Amino acid sequence: MTAFARLRRTAAFAAVTAATALALTACAFAGDAPAASGGAEGDLPTVTAGSLTIATGEPAFEPWVIGDDPSSGEGFESAVAYAVAEKLGFAKDDVVWVRSTFDSAIAPGAKDWDLNIQQFSVTDERKQALDFSSPYYTTTQAVVTTAASPAASATSVAELKDYTVGVMTATTSYTVAEEQLGADRLSVYNSNDDAVAALQSGQVDAIVVDLPTAFYLAGAVLDDGKVVGQFPDSSAGGDELAFVLPKGSELTSAVSDAVDALREDGTLAELEQTWLSDAVDVPVLS
Repeated sequence: MTAFARLRRTAAFAAVTAATALALTACAFAGDAPAASGGAEGDLPTVTAGSLTIATGEPAFEPWVIGDDPSSGEGFESAVAYAVAEKLGFAKDDVVWVRSTFDSAIAPGAKDWDLNIQQFSVTDERKQALDFSSPYYTTTQAVVTTAASPAASATSVAELKDYTVGVMTATTSYTVAEEQLGADRLSVYNSNDDAVAALQSGQVDAIVVDLPTAFYLAGAVLDDGKVVGQFPDSSAGGDELAFVLPKGSELTSAVSDAVDALREDGTLAELEQTWLSDAVDVPVLS
């Protein structure tokens, strides 16, 4: 996950009340209790007998979770979580949702949840402290701007070449932007927050970030933000998003098998189309 993605998590969670923070702290070591068994498939060990406890962020943003209500099953990550739970043998009523910060989720130590899903990108550094499932989504790179920008009406890569586009250096976003638009159309910044500031001040007409970050910027940071579109598949690929599990979890293999099965039977593609394409209406730039 980019440096800005880390910054956006800090900003989002600044709004969480002190009472919520204290409540999370109070249960932070619930994972120290002996693991109980739950789930029909193989009597899987979970933190609470007969239940699968899944954590996500607070707040959880659309289109990942609709209306900040993960129990609804609406939104891409909420729907994926319930699909995985079903593969593991848990009914919807057996899924218990809790909240966690992004930083506490990736920190070493005991957890009070079995799985955590909130756009965690898989990195070698994080693997030292955590387990990751098989990836359930690979990000694409997207163009985000404001409704007032002349780039807001662009529908093709060729049209975007008429504008100045900001991007963070040494990132997948830069590689794709250079490949698609050419280096001469890019204004390069040391961080995504610098690129956002340039967009807000009118120094650039749009910026390129990964699609999850584009959703966040358009919905929570920019005034009248708009995701113009996503680039077609490129050789650079994207970040892989996966469930986080405590290091050495006995559930990791089963969760990965569940995700793999959902990919193979087309469920992940269907959910992506429903929640990250149709619902959000992010066209592929021609």
